Parts: sequence; C-alpha cells; structure tokens
Amino acid sequence: MGARDDELVSVLVNVSEEFPVVGPREPCPCGSGKRYKICHGKKAKAAGRRHVTRPFQGLPAECDWVALREIVSAATAPIQLSGTHAERDVLVATVLPGAYPAMVRESGQVLLGLQTVASSGDPSADLGHALQTALEAEPGAPVTVGPRPADAPRLQDLIAEDSPFEVTVHEGFDFWTDPESEPTAQERSLLESANEAVVPTVRLAAAEAAYWCRLGDRDQVRWVLPYDEEPLLDALARLHVLGDDVLAPGTRLLGTFRAHGLLVPVWDLEDGTEAPQMEDPVAGMEKRLAEAMSDSTPLNGEQRRARAGLANRQVTIR
Repeated sequence: MGARDDELVSVLVNVSEEFPVVGPREPCPCGSGKRYKICHGKKAKAAGRRHVTRPFQGLPAECDWVALREIVSAATAPIQLSGTHAERDVLVATVLPGAYPAMVRESGQVLLGLQTVASSGDPSADLGHALQTALEAEPGAPVTVGPRPADAPRLQDLIAEDSPFEVTVHEGFDFWTDPESEPTAQERSLLESANEAVVPTVRLAAAEAAYWCRLGDRDQVRWVLPYDEEPLLDALARLHVLGDDVLAPGTRLLGTFRAHGLLVPVWDLEDGTEAPQMEDPVAGMEKRLAEAMSDSTPLNGEQRRARAGLANRQVTIR
C-alpha cells in the first residue's frame, strides 16, 4: 500500500470515528462546504471498491473457498475462528435462504453465506464484516449487514490459521433447516424451489478443489488451481502440444475462467461420465501439471500459439 492509500485509509478512519453520520446530499462534516457524496463520501466509496485480486489468499484451502463461492451449488464447511470467538460454532455455506449474508440459529451456530453480492472490490472484507455482524447478533434470525466500516475485519483476521476447511457437498439445501425448530410452510416451499435448481456436483478426492458437475446433458470437471496465472498458462500450453491436456479419452479442455485471481480449467467429459470415473484421470493430470509447472524453459512457437488460444478463451468471474 502506497503513501496515498495510507492517507486515504487514515482519512476514512478519522471520518468514521470523529464525524457524525450524514446523508449523501448534506454538507460534509469536514467543513469543506461540499456535499458529503462529492467530498469524503466519494473517497470512502472509492476506498470501499478498491479491488483485491486474490481476496481469499492466505485462508486455509483458498481454492475451495473460491469453488464454494463460484462453482458449487450446495455445500458447507465448518471453520475455526481465532481470538475471543474461538469457541463459536461457524458453518460456511454456498448460499442461504433469501441470499442472506448470514444467519444465527437458536443454538448460537452462525451460518455464513458465500454467494452474496459483493459491495466492494474485496469479497473477503465484505464476508468478514458479515461474519463479525453475525457474531454480535442475537440468535434465531437472519442477519442484515449495514455499511462496512473502514476498520472492519477481513476473513483472514477472524479465521484461525490452522482452521480446517472440510467441504461437504449436498444434493440440496436441506442444511438450511434448523434441527431445533420446525420449518414454516413458506420455508418448506422455498427449500423445495431451491432444491430444484441445484446442479449435481461431487468434490473429487483426487485433488483439492476439483469438482465433477452435471449441467443438463453436459458432464464436466471444474478445477480451481492454486498456481499464478502466467506460469499456469505456460504449463497448460506445454501439455496441449503434447496432447496431455485431456483428462481421459473422449474429454477435452474447453478453456479456463478466472475467479478471484485464480484460473479454473474446465473439461468436457463424455456423456454419462460419473464422478468416480474421474478420480484417477484427475490424479494423473495433477502429476502431469506439476511436472509442466516445473519446466521454466522458454515456450517454442507451437507452445506460444497454444498459450494464446488458451488466453483467448478466458472469462473473468469475481
């Protein structure tokens, strides 16, 4: 962070601690004579939207965090917090009823929803704010989140460094149901509708963050990889030239998409391919990919053309 960023953060902290809360069209509390929205309000908005390329970097199982936010319909994973909240029971979920950012059950268990709309360029900060709000909320209700303060914690500030992140993929959203209370008719109807939209997904055991999924009549493997983008594209280009970028006969690498700073290769599979059939092929690809990543020699002409083709088939997802 540069000197200008440090100055901006300092201003925002001072505003939040010393200035009263005002509306966007009211005079800025700093005394400039300008409306708040074009003075310190504008600076606060700009700081809140500052983009973080890899927002989940530093979290245990970064790739699975990205997968649960972007490519998995229904899944959960318990996490361990640090500090004063170390004893709280927290369950991360792909999505919650009504797309709430968080819920607190009667038991005190906190559910944190990952697939929510980010209000800034740093989803980790948005989710950290939601989690902090939930930890302070009363049990038994969904959590609504207000504007994020400049000093709000990120997930990395709240989660223990050695926290497990053991993903359980569900066939539906039955985990929404609180075992200590009876769902209402409206809640049951919402659950039924949500379950109809679930994309069948299996987390493969052969590699971290590799997922088989069935989208209509197409079977695919989507795999969030932990490598930096440039060397990964080089490695995939090397494999393509050798014909080693396929998982198994009849499969093909469609391309990659970018999600939260990581690349996610997508392979199309033969129709009717089930998840267990992809365990060995994914394990083999993981080994070939590691070997290709260790090759630092310059790409030749054919490899460069293959790399350009991969780069042109990318979509960014944030």
